[in-house]
This record gives sequence, structure tokens and C-alpha cells, in this order.
Amino acid sequence: MKKFLIGLGITIAVLVILGIVFRGPLMMMAGMAFMQPDHSFADDKTAPAPDYANPEHWAALPELEDSADVVPDGVFIDPSSTKDVDVFFIHPTTYVSPNHWNQPLTDETANKMTDDWVMRDQASVFNGCCQVYAPRYRQATLYSFQDQNGDGGKALELAYQDVRAAFNYFISERNNGRPFIIAGHSQGAFHADRLLKEAVAGKALQQRLVAAYPIGFSIDGSNGIDVCTSAEQTGCQVSWNTNTADAMVILAQPGDICVNPITWTADATAATPSANLGSISFGNGDVLEQNVTGAQCLNSQLLVEDINSDNFTLMPFGPGNYHMYDYSFFHMNIRTNARARVSAYLQAQQSTQADDELMRTLMEETGA
Repeated sequence: MKKFLIGLGITIAVLVILGIVFRGPLMMMAGMAFMQPDHSFADDKTAPAPDYANPEHWAALPELEDSADVVPDGVFIDPSSTKDVDVFFIHPTTYVSPNHWNQPLTDETANKMTDDWVMRDQASVFNGCCQVYAPRYRQATLYSFQDQNGDGGKALELAYQDVRAAFNYFISERNNGRPFIIAGHSQGAFHADRLLKEAVAGKALQQRLVAAYPIGFSIDGSNGIDVCTSAEQTGCQVSWNTNTADAMVILAQPGDICVNPITWTADATAATPSANLGSISFGNGDVLEQNVTGAQCLNSQLLVEDINSDNFTLMPFGPGNYHMYDYSFFHMNIRTNARARVSAYLQAQQSTQADDELMRTLMEETGA
């Protein structure tokens, strides 16, 4: 029953957003409870793989004007302060069609939703600290999460292989040895969790990981990356799933990571709405809202209470589940935190380099 409710909730969530963003014929889709393809994964006509040398196969790139460049009113960015660190952002599910198990990269509806909602309301939180890279990928269609041991699992595997290919290209061709952040939401966090485990943890790349933000999915910390317990800790990860204590559906599982995005601690310390630096849902304008919600981590969940705004009303999982606003509620806190972790990482890097230079000088002077 829980899987049924989660599948129904995710479906309705995406359809509601589609209806708001693309008013018109897409609203006809709102009555569909599930998006199960009527053919097997083996019988599907798999779309061509992305070519990550092609800018069209990225939803965000530093040299492009895209929705990941959006900032709230009154927020200003010094471009010179974002050049030293990159963020690799993996978008959530925006493909809800039953036509294929995996999104063809030419699907205009999914791509537009990725651009007009995800890049704007999620990936943009990192544009004050970093150069934002967000690949398009043959994401698994929505129904796949209901069938992870069958065709859905195969679709998710194909999607992950695209994400891994995009990351490999990013590291080898675009990153040029810079520190980086890995972030994502929902299906994106699902893939980020595996990417951290297979491509970063225990590898040389781990030394360049500033932090990871795999948010909005059940992340249990088994990927080998430490959990962040303070605001300026680096080389660690944060995650949370937002809901009220009486939510009908809870996406977090017992034992999941919950780092409070207001306090940046992994304990049960409660943060009041006044400590929230600013929330925003760009579909309602570019003005930050203050005192929208506080937050507290309890039982692996990020609990929120009364929401002091009428601009955060999408609750497709039922009353009290705020999956759609895991980023939006805490926009300025995440934005500020990403800058703080980047600054801490770069300062430590500079200190290490200075120590290494001093050691080399001493060795030269002593003839060692």
C-alpha cells in the first residue's frame, strides 16, 4: 500500500506541476494515476544515448544562459567568486509518459519541465558558489520506481549509466581538476547516492569533494561519504525529506540521513522560522519570503509545522508532505551553506599548499 501511495503521489505531483507550468492540454493528463508502459523494457525502442560533448544534452552549463542562473530579487553574485568550484546537479523525474521506459532526450515536455522548474527552483541555489553543470539523461519514467525489481529497475539502471557517463565527461573534459559538489533531488538523489559510492568514495576524487546534497530520497549513508554535522564541514553529505509529523505519506525510512538545512546539524535541535534565511517558489515571483517555516530532524524526517505562506501548497502525497519544496523552503540557507563549505574547502586547500611550499623551501635550504 505504501508503494502504491508513493507512486500515486509522485505521479500527481509531476502532473500538477505540469498543469501549472504548461496550462492547457497537459491538464488532461491529471486523471492518470499511473504511467506504466504497456510494453516490456526489452521491447522498448531505446532512445540514442546522450553525447555530452553536445551542449544540447545539458540542462545547465556555465557558458549558457539557462534557468540555473536565476537568483531571487536582491541577491547579487560576484562572478569571480564562482570560478573555483563546480557543482554537478542531477535533476529529479520530469518524464511521466508511458510511451517509453526511459525519456528520449528529444522529449520537449520533459526537457521544458526540467528547465523551467528544476533548474530554476533547485539547481539555482548553487549559482552563488559554483559553476553549475546539470546533464540531461535518459531518466527512468515515473512508473519505474514501482517496479525496481523488473523493467523499472532496468530503466533506472540505464538512467544511472547516463548519469555516470555525464559525470565522467564532466570530470575529464570540463572540471579541470577543480573541487566539486554533487547534488540532486528525488530520482537525481537516487542516482547521486550510487554515484558517490561507485565513483567518489575511496577514490582519489573524494579529496576534491566539497560536499554532497542528495536531497529528497531515502539516503541511508551507506555510500561511504561522512554525514555533515556542522555548517562548514567539507567532504561530507547532507540529505532530508520534508514533512509534518502527521503527514499521510512519509518518504524517509528509519535510519536515513537527516541534516537540518537551517542548523546544519544532524541532531534533533529545532530551528524556528526566524532562523530561516529565506524561502522561494519562483513560480510565484522572485521575491524571498521570510519566516515561512522552521525545521527539526526527528525519526529520520525533517519535520516542519505551520507554513506561513500561501505559495507552497503543492502536496501531492497528501497533507503534510512537502517533497516538492525540499529545496524551496530553505533556498537561502542552502545558498549560504554552499558558499560556506566552498570557502572552508578553499581555505584549507590554500593552507595545505602553503605548508607544502614551506616544506619544499626548507628542504632546499637544508639540502635534504
